[in-house]
Amino acid sequence: MKFGKIDTPEVVDFVLPPDNKDNKLILEKSKKGKPAIYIGCAKWNKSDLKNFYPKGTKDELAYYSTQFNSIELNATFYNNFPLETIDSWHTKTPEGFRFFPKLHQGISHWKRLKDAEQPTSVYLDHISHLEEKLGMLFLQMPDNFGPKNWEILRDYLEDWPSGFPLALELRHTGWYDSSWDTSQLYAQLEKKNITHIITDTAGRRDLLHMRLTTPTAFIRYNGANVDSDYSRLDDWMDRLKLWVEEGIDNIFFFVHQNHEEASPLLSAYLIEKVNKEFGTDIKIPHNPNALKQTGLF
Repeated sequence: MKFGKIDTPEVVDFVLPPDNKDNKLILEKSKKGKPAIYIGCAKWNKSDLKNFYPKGTKDELAYYSTQFNSIELNATFYNNFPLETIDSWHTKTPEGFRFFPKLHQGISHWKRLKDAEQPTSVYLDHISHLEEKLGMLFLQMPDNFGPKNWEILRDYLEDWPSGFPLALELRHTGWYDSSWDTSQLYAQLEKKNITHIITDTAGRRDLLHMRLTTPTAFIRYNGANVDSDYSRLDDWMDRLKLWVEEGIDNIFFFVHQNHEEASPLLSAYLIEKVNKEFGTDIKIPHNPNALKQTGLF
């Protein structure tokens, strides 16, 4: 994920903001069971995840899904895939694997949610072929989609069908800089049970809001290919522990990198900590330490 990339990450204050005071109220609505935890990368293609696939790997998704329990599916933002392709994704991945697809850019960036009923319906008809392996969809709005567009966003979310779990990522600073009454946004997300994505990237600390709107944390973490990427994950573990103690239902954590080939390495580091802390048995990606030889860290 190139979004938020800067050339001097060493000067950034990566300390996580305090937890939002309203999160306890949100987590009181949780089921109070053991949380479902999914950790993955943003892409599975070999050209991005260099050195991850064994020599001779013919089907990248099939292998990826033996190493991770989920994928943040950015490909659906750029392409409308035929049903045969989506069906094949379902077929070639194991039971328990989950996809977290991004809505197509035609909905979010071209139409900007205006008169978007038809493309949304087509998208959902296709993506529903993932069946039980569909984790949560996410809607990412462009940087220039700010609070002046609130009514458009509100109306789109109001019509969102409840059968498709949805998360929302906003990128205009006006949503979070206190220049606008965010209580309207949070009320709508809570009403419609829509998860508020937390984006952690070096160049956009203004988006690191820490406000949950459902008992689900959907975190898009963008490393900077520097050693501090690991200590940042340590800080995230402290926050996740807090939320688990307060009863969170789901943790969806997706690791991006400016150089994506390092994503499995960071993911493995986080998964190992999660397994130790929460007693989970999430598979740790095979031989990610081989990436240390690439000179990325």
